[in-house]
Amino acid sequence: MSDEDSAVEGDPDTPASEDPNDDEQYHLEVSAGDVADSVLLPGNPERVEKITDGWDASEVVAEHREYRTATGSYDDTPISVTSTGIGSPSAAIAVEELARVGVDTLLRVGSCGAIREEASVGDLVITAGAVRQEGTSDEYVREDYPASADDRVVGALVTAAERLGYDYHVGVTASTDSFYAGQGRPGFRGFEAAGSGDLVENLREANVLNFEMEAAAILTLANLYGLRAGAVCTVYANRVTGEFRTEGERKAAKVASEAVSILAEMDDAAEAAGVDRWHPGLGLGG
Repeated sequence: MSDEDSAVEGDPDTPASEDPNDDEQYHLEVSAGDVADSVLLPGNPERVEKITDGWDASEVVAEHREYRTATGSYDDTPISVTSTGIGSPSAAIAVEELARVGVDTLLRVGSCGAIREEASVGDLVITAGAVRQEGTSDEYVREDYPASADDRVVGALVTAAERLGYDYHVGVTASTDSFYAGQGRPGFRGFEAAGSGDLVENLREANVLNFEMEAAAILTLANLYGLRAGAVCTVYANRVTGEFRTEGERKAAKVASEAVSILAEMDDAAEAAGVDRWHPGLGLGG
C-alpha cells in the first residue's frame, strides 16, 4: 500500500473542529503506511497480542485509549489488527479512521452469545448479515438499510474455517448496544427492560444465530464507504442451553487471519483474470 494510494487528502477549508485528523488519526493515532489494507477488529485490547501470536511477525504501531494497533504478516500476507473496545460507537470511530488511512478490508473478530441450540460453546459464527439493534448505524443511514457482509469475506471466512477444521455456522447476527437489557438479560436487582422477555424468542423465530455488539455498525459503514467487511465470533455463551465458557478464543482470530490470506489469493486470481471482482469461477490464486 503506497502513501499515494492510501493517504486521504483533507479539505483545507474544513475547520479542525469538524475533522480533527491530520496525518495522524485523532483516536487511533495511526497514519497512512502504519496499517495494512486488511485489518482485524477485536474488541478487547488484550486480544491483540493473542491474535498476533499466530502471525509470522508483528509490531505494535499505536496505542491510545481502547485502540491498540499492530501490523505484521500472516502467511506472507500483510495484515493489521486494531482493538475497538466494547460497542458500536467506538467501533465506528475505528472504521472511520482506518478508512481515512487507506484500509479496504475489515474483519470483526470477537466472542458472542448464541441463541440457537446447534451453535455450541466453542463453535464459530460467521456473520452473513446483522440486525441493526445498535444505535450507531442509525446516525449514518435510514433504519431499513441492510447491514450485510461482503460475500468475498464470508467466503474467505468459511474457507478458512474448513481448512482449519473448526465447527462453524453462517447466518444472521443481532448487534446490540447493551450486554444486559439489550440482549434480554436482567439488569441490576432483576430489572427487566420492556419487551426483554420476548426478545430472544422473537429473534430465534427470525432465524437469528447470535448476539454481539459491533458487527452491524462495522458492516453498515463498510457498505456506505465501499469497503469489504465481515465478522467471525467464537461462541462463549449459549442462551438456550445455559452454557457459558470462555473457550476457543483463538479460533476466531486464526480463522480471520487465514481469511485475510485467502482474500489475497482471491485478489491475485481476479488480477490474473483481468477482472475487478473475484467470483468463485476464478478459483484461488497461488
